[in-house]
Amino acid sequence: MDSPFAGQRILVVGGAGFVGSNLVRALLDQGAGQILVVDNLLSAERVNVPDAAEVVFFEGSITDEHVLAGLRDDLDYIFHLATFHGNQNSIHDPLADHENNTLPTLKLYERIKDFKRNQKVVYASAGCTVAEKTSGPARATREDDPVSLYLDSPYQISKITGEMYSNYYYQRYGLRAVKARFQNVYGPGEILGAGRWRGTSATVWRNVTPTFVYKALKGRALPVEGSGEATRDFIYVEDIVEGLLACAARGEPGAAYNLASGVETSIRELAMMINELTGNTTPIEWQPQRNWDHSGKRFGSTVKARHEIGFEAQVDVKEGLRRTIGWTRGNLPLIDACISKHAVYMPA
Repeated sequence: MDSPFAGQRILVVGGAGFVGSNLVRALLDQGAGQILVVDNLLSAERVNVPDAAEVVFFEGSITDEHVLAGLRDDLDYIFHLATFHGNQNSIHDPLADHENNTLPTLKLYERIKDFKRNQKVVYASAGCTVAEKTSGPARATREDDPVSLYLDSPYQISKITGEMYSNYYYQRYGLRAVKARFQNVYGPGEILGAGRWRGTSATVWRNVTPTFVYKALKGRALPVEGSGEATRDFIYVEDIVEGLLACAARGEPGAAYNLASGVETSIRELAMMINELTGNTTPIEWQPQRNWDHSGKRFGSTVKARHEIGFEAQVDVKEGLRRTIGWTRGNLPLIDACISKHAVYMPA
């Protein structure tokens, strides 16, 4: 079957990032005609952008007027993945989160609202925004579940605001926006310390899986908060990319879809698996529970995405971790170099 992306002109905002760069590679494999990548490298590295004749890279924010002015009504698909990376960085600097998370969505939509050629805009949202705030037994979060008015971070507020802008521009202007709700993505290409210092150690230790894998390969203790009973829905990056492509090809404008594995894994289980796969014998380091995170246990429902866009995650956690460990082991010099950029800011 021919790919719907073959020969198409595609914009990937945030295309130098972890998920974005994997998406760009997948679009190349599907024969995309030209891929425009816009990224300000705040939390990404230029080396992630594939060196291919079909890829055109613009270093800058999608909020920059000269970048926006360069967008023309000749785009077939748009993937909006730009974000101010992570809950903890957003808590530290809510204004930076607004400038790099909320504002990019609004300015991008305002620029493209009258474009006629565009077939679909896929907006990267966050499942943690909708997940029930509970430390008790979790149930699968559905796309139509209510959203709390008491969210845990500016990041979550920004992400749900982006969904609301997606709804508004679809309803008011017919912008064919589809909302893809990410769960906890992991896999090859996530570089600890990528980009510029953003005020907290979460600049380096940005997500639990790459942090655990890196520290395990170095023979260090894995830091597990509380009892380690908090749970997450870990989804491999290749599956997320397939979900994004499915949203673009078959997603209903105005709809939201969970890109989830549907499997609940505790942080303790994750740490034990990673230590086993890497041969790390250093005992776990137990730390206090984070006082801001009220969604202790969560995972996403896969029903709607499976039925409506034909998306189902294929890579289980253990296999995904094996692949991620292999990639990390082969890229330790790059990761070490990125981490070392921030050494002057990090506690000894």
